[in-house]
This record gives sequence, C-alpha cells and structure tokens, in this order.
Amino acid sequence: MRYYVLDRGDQLSVDLAEQFHKLAAQRNFEMDAETPEIVISIGGDGTMLHAFHTFADHIPNIAFVGVHTGHLGFYSDWKSDELAELVDLMSTNLLSADNSARIVKYPLLELTIHKKSGTSSHIALNEFTLKGVYSTLVAQIDINDTTFEMFRGDGICVSTPSGSTAYNKSLGGAMVHPSIEAIQIAEIASINNRIYRTMGAPLLLPKHHHCDIYPSKDQRLLITIDHIAIPVDDLISISCKVAEHKISFARYRPYPFWNRVRSAFLR
Repeated sequence: MRYYVLDRGDQLSVDLAEQFHKLAAQRNFEMDAETPEIVISIGGDGTMLHAFHTFADHIPNIAFVGVHTGHLGFYSDWKSDELAELVDLMSTNLLSADNSARIVKYPLLELTIHKKSGTSSHIALNEFTLKGVYSTLVAQIDINDTTFEMFRGDGICVSTPSGSTAYNKSLGGAMVHPSIEAIQIAEIASINNRIYRTMGAPLLLPKHHHCDIYPSKDQRLLITIDHIAIPVDDLISISCKVAEHKISFARYRPYPFWNRVRSAFLR
C-alpha cells in the first residue's frame, strides 16, 4: 500500500505522524508523496482541507483517512489513541479478498473563475464564498443561464453537502446528506428592504443545474475556496456546479453521516 501522511504541525500531530510511519513500516507500507493510494490527515478538519487541496489533481485515485487531534474533526474517523488499530485494519484489509476498504464518496463543488486577466478552474470540499472587501457585494445571480436575483449584502456562500455542516450551517443553511449530489447557495447578511430584495433563504441546486455570479461593477472582492483566500479586483463571473469527480474516504469501520453530525454538534 502506498500512503502519505499530512499532519497539522503541532507536537501531538507530529508525534502521531512519526508513530504512523513506524507502524506502517512494520506492515511494509510504502511512503509515497507523489502518487499515494491513501492519504492520512492527522489534525483537524483544516488539515483534511489542506490534504485535499494538496492532492486535488489526483482526487479520483486517492482515498483519505482522518485522525482527529483537535477540538472538532468532522472528517476524522479516528482518535489519537487509535492509531495502532487503524494501521492493523488497513493491513488486514489489504490482505482481504476484495483488497479494499469500504469507500465512501462525497460530492465536490467545481468553480470556474472568469477574470479579465484569465480563467481558472477549482474544486472545493466544503465551500466557496464571494465577499466585498471595502463595500457591500452587489451581484447578479443566474440559475441555469436565467437571471434569478440581484444580490446585495456581505456575500454569497456556495457549499457542498459535506460542507453544509460548516460555514453554511452558521448562515442558516440546511445540512444535506452527502448521498445527495447538490450544491447549496446561502446568503451572507443580505439586504432586504423596500428597495433591495433577495430570496432570503438557502437554495439547493441538483447536479444537472448550475449557477453563475456576476458582480455588478469593478470592486475589490475576496474569493475563498475552503481555507484558501484569493483577492481579486478584475472579476467577471464565477460559475458553480457539482463537480464530475467525488472525494473518496476509506472507511475501515462504520461511521454513518448522521452519527458524525450528532457527534460533532450534539455531544
């Protein structure tokens, strides 16, 4: 098995990474920083986001496993004292008849950013946001190439189903099970009065739909893609849709999504 470990950088996570390498060597796992089959994230959800974007170009060929060492690890199945059990199950599974863990796939968000200086494509595990830096964001939102509304407010958040439990949740968006291939649009402090009017409620778009966001004027804007911030001052539009590829998580023991939600927010 080819693997790679990415840790958060704090002492506990670094120590656990070293422990994993020693246990992996005993099972003849091969450390591979270029084309791993399994990526182990040791830290919190931020570490998993970092791991995801590190290997974004290889998403179809990689499965992720999260080891939790922080306060909240929504993407993490394993605790810091369970590392030996994880490696043992990985090794046992490698020798099993089907030669693979149970793979759970979550939908991703695909973005195409059109700027006067060029066009770029990105994928997000949690969400993308667009905000005004010095003033209110004013932007036209189209759904399936038809104008839907003119938004005025602090910004727009477009999330994946797994990301629906993150920033989207704090904006009053719904939590969506990852088996539903969709993206969710949530408003950030929209302006609603006699003059300005927005929908004022989250919107869920299925896989075969897309949305486009057009800022109404040249202004300094901030795009975030998960933990990555991109300042722009020449934005033309941003197109959003469910990505063709999904992220894969290797499940070496059951951890249903709603159990994960309950553990993260209600325990």
